[in-house]
Amino acid sequence: MTWRRPLLPALALVPLLAACSAPAPGTTPTGKAAPGFPYTVTNCGVTTTYQAPPKRAVTMNQHVTEVMLALGLEKSLAGTAYLDDAVLPAYKKAYDSVPVLAEEYPSKEALLAANPDFVYGGYASAFDAKAGRGRDDLKRSGIESRLNTEYCPSGATSFDDLYREVREVGRTFGVADRAEKWNREARAALTATEQRLKGAPPVSVFVYDSGDKTAFTAGGKGIGNELITRAGGRNVFADLDKTFGDATWEQVVARRPEVVVIYDYGTTTVEQKKRRLLDDPALREVPAIRNRRFAVLPLSDTVLGVRAPAAVGKLAAQLHPGR
Repeated sequence: MTWRRPLLPALALVPLLAACSAPAPGTTPTGKAAPGFPYTVTNCGVTTTYQAPPKRAVTMNQHVTEVMLALGLEKSLAGTAYLDDAVLPAYKKAYDSVPVLAEEYPSKEALLAANPDFVYGGYASAFDAKAGRGRDDLKRSGIESRLNTEYCPSGATSFDDLYREVREVGRTFGVADRAEKWNREARAALTATEQRLKGAPPVSVFVYDSGDKTAFTAGGKGIGNELITRAGGRNVFADLDKTFGDATWEQVVARRPEVVVIYDYGTTTVEQKKRRLLDDPALREVPAIRNRRFAVLPLSDTVLGVRAPAAVGKLAAQLHPGR
């Protein structure tokens, strides 16, 4: 895969690590409760009051693991699970210090064996009740939980939801100052990209995640849709009322995207995805295919996590290389 230099410094590559001599998050040097606790938060309809920060958290799905690492919270992690691609290099040392419970989702037994007091899931599938990992099941075991807000039943996800996600995680773990610092830097990065793209006409974009008989693509509800817009694009399937969903190839042809954005993850390579599109005679006259205009983003860049602001700059550099 060919990477282009990002339009902006990749702010998500710089974790905000706490000093080794600092007291545990949420406590003072004397062990008393720190300001900010008790803290009550409502997440996806579940209201929880924290008397102190969780001490043995487990993360399931890469983007929420990286939220924790960006806030310097690896010492609060008892385990992690399920990567879509490589952890960012700046987080690798911290990530390697945390036990990996499973390559994908851990069984209920493996999860409970880590003795967590908090479980943070990136996708709704992390809390599969049939597998014994439902949020109600965890609560009955004395374990609090959080679901990434992109998968709460609500309207379209925006960068305001990302700021809220980081802020609420920071508050939950007693590091509100780190969260606000990260949010300030993220806003500055997005503003800088906006200024560089001023006056650039939007480019129509089709996201190709996967699929053969149908095209699995990015709809209008996920943060990926706003990421495309802020990068100077227009998602041709923004009217799909889902974060991800299926479209027909006939719809792809009819909407005539100028660029295909390929999501890179899993065992199917970017080149294999390109070849599937280029070899389909039905797509031959689609402008993006005819002109071989492809952009590439790792899947973890495109969901609600700390990579998203830098990913806007990365995609903008591919959609508008002259800027």
